[in-house]
Amino acid sequence: MLRRDEARAAITRAMRRSPVALLLGPRQCGKTTLARSFVDVGSEAYFDLESPADLARLAEPMTALGNLRGTVVIDEVQRRPDLFPVLRVLADRRPLRTRFLVLGSASPHMLRQSSESLAGRVELIELGPLTLEECGQAKLGQRWLRGGFPRSFLARSQADSAAWRRDFIATIIERDLRSYDSRLPSPLAHRLWTMLAHHHGQVINLSSVAGSLGITVPTLRHHIDLLAGLMVIRLLQPWHENLAKRQVKSPRIYLRDTGLLHSLLGIETTKQMLGSPVCGPSWESLAIEEILGRVPHAEAAWWSTHQGAEVDLVLLAKGKRWGVEVKRTDAPRITPSMRSAIEALGLDGITVVSPVDRGFRLSPAIKVVAMHDLIADPASVIRR
Repeated sequence: MLRRDEARAAITRAMRRSPVALLLGPRQCGKTTLARSFVDVGSEAYFDLESPADLARLAEPMTALGNLRGTVVIDEVQRRPDLFPVLRVLADRRPLRTRFLVLGSASPHMLRQSSESLAGRVELIELGPLTLEECGQAKLGQRWLRGGFPRSFLARSQADSAAWRRDFIATIIERDLRSYDSRLPSPLAHRLWTMLAHHHGQVINLSSVAGSLGITVPTLRHHIDLLAGLMVIRLLQPWHENLAKRQVKSPRIYLRDTGLLHSLLGIETTKQMLGSPVCGPSWESLAIEEILGRVPHAEAAWWSTHQGAEVDLVLLAKGKRWGVEVKRTDAPRITPSMRSAIEALGLDGITVVSPVDRGFRLSPAIKVVAMHDLIADPASVIRR
């Protein structure tokens, strides 16, 4: 077992401030394990909505929940979005007798009723796979290859880890995706996900991919949105403003977990990973997910012009703009893109994340941060 003290503390703070805490994250990322530290699974205050017995207990939700006291956990809430209006009524009772920890495997836009029914009463916490800090710096290579889903990372062998990830992908395709839209057959959905893996870290040409799959662009866009809503891919939106330069206005697509990326591409060993064309983009997404998951209150986008200048991340934090470049090289240098981004976007600085032994400065506005320093202090990317 790995301790997830930072995540547990975030949940505790949210439950102190709000009557409802909504813990969101992809399936199997560890939400239930965290919830069990607040309420025992066998308790009457714990409801697993994938359990027929617990679904039966909630046939009359106001009766089932109204008399409970203290902390109540409702797991897999996306199966019963009709519970949100009931939670609103219970959250408005005075004195407040119950606080709810609600777990979901879908993003807020797929749980629209949560924001509509519980506005002002709910605090959202996003939980991703294990962070690099939680895994430990000594396990960086294992975390990169296997990804951060606990059962994949902690598997006894690489073969066991790969088998778990294959089963996980099948579950998402055959169960979760089909529960939202059954129009795309499972084999075609698997091909779609594999093609997205081949476009990892890139702007995707929707017309080309849709044509290869024999589906329409709206159908492709819909399923990409579903995968983003299930929190297994990230659509990193473009940063654009009124500049003289023509800017790219399409999102980049990333698989949020490097282990899933490697599984879809048939990469099973460290040697295969380091020799693959996806090595650089995989390393890039590893750093990006660590930054976005652990730098608080930062708005993020990517930036590129049609002339070729680009920055992997533009972060808006504390009223300042910071650029982040992820380079898998032990000798990073200043590039024309960096100079162009500083000038065009008015960046306060650029941080280059690299697997060097220790950080150093390339110029007054550009510094290099070692990956192990990023793990220890992710906010270092937005400091001079």
